[in-house]
Amino acid sequence: MTSRPNEAAIDEIVASCDGDIRGALRALLLVNEQLEAELQQLHAVVAYGGLAGSGSNVLH
Repeated sequence: MTSRPNEAAIDEIVASCDGDIRGALRALLLVNEQLEAELQQLHAVVAYGGLAGSGSNVLH
């Protein structure tokens, strides 16, 4: 089931790409790649115990 906020977000993304659906998909894929890279970095930090006792809050 698709919620209304998702529909509005889709409309905004497509509009920001001047109605170009392929452009909107390309932009979303690029953002997804960035998020996946950040997630891999976080996994690596946690796997090596980098967050334990460091006092930093990587996830805000």
